[in-house]
Amino acid sequence: MSNSRVVSAVKEADFSETTAWKDFLALIKIGIVNSNFITAFTGLWLAMYFTGTQFLSSIDTMFLTLIGSSLVVAGSCSINNYIDRDIDPLMERTKNRPTVTGRVAPVRALGLGIGFVIFGEIMLFMTTPMAGLIGLFGVFSYVVLYSMWTKRKYASNTIVGSISGAVPPLIGWAAIDPSLGAIPFALFLIMFVWQPPHFYAIAMRRVNEYRAAGVPMLPVVKGFARTKFSMLLWVVALFPLPFLLSELGTAFIVLATILNIGWLVLAIKGYRTKDDHKWATMMFVYSLNYLTIMFTGMVILTFI
Repeated sequence: MSNSRVVSAVKEADFSETTAWKDFLALIKIGIVNSNFITAFTGLWLAMYFTGTQFLSSIDTMFLTLIGSSLVVAGSCSINNYIDRDIDPLMERTKNRPTVTGRVAPVRALGLGIGFVIFGEIMLFMTTPMAGLIGLFGVFSYVVLYSMWTKRKYASNTIVGSISGAVPPLIGWAAIDPSLGAIPFALFLIMFVWQPPHFYAIAMRRVNEYRAAGVPMLPVVKGFARTKFSMLLWVVALFPLPFLLSELGTAFIVLATILNIGWLVLAIKGYRTKDDHKWATMMFVYSLNYLTIMFTGMVILTFI
């Protein structure tokens, strides 16, 4: 074989491997997996902190919880890709998913999803039965209540979908302390209330795509004005929640309040903007930074 053919073969192999890896990450929605990893870790870490559990004695539990919850989330997302394979081609942001392009057969996406969920649940049940049960509830709420039922029928689909997105901190806590308590439910509430303004911002940016796909997102059904008002209400609803975590100290409440004020100011600016798309993008970016700073801040403050 000539040198040129060898180089060509190597390049083709590299491209194939890169594409396969990208397809896998797209299939499991790695962005969602990563964000849920952060919140699950925060729940687990705070449970160890408040129960006085030693880190070194819980390394195995931490491994099982974080890997298990990530597999459950990844599997659920893969199943969601299988369910949405008929509407994904109609949307710009989803038309290149591997289940749409044909690079991954739908049945393989379903099989991978079910396999990941099963292995993830086994790992969660190896920590505590409560962690495993909460994981199952998260799968059911995302796959059945959201993906298979409300997403295509009701404008409240985003709120229903927020249930599953708020579950990871509960899983993390339950793996250490299955009795749960006020703190893990406060984490659940923060995650639940954070999601509607986050996903409404995405829906505003992609309103024409959702309309073409027949998905009744709030901006499609009620328009931008109603969506902005809902986003404002959800942001306001975040304000009292940090006080449920007063055991983290005054520094956390101050940090959370500053983040909430910043988001509120940005939400109010939506009523004066002339570029709704630009404003929705700013709301989306702020929501991502909000989540990262809020939950990493909780962990960091346990060292102070």
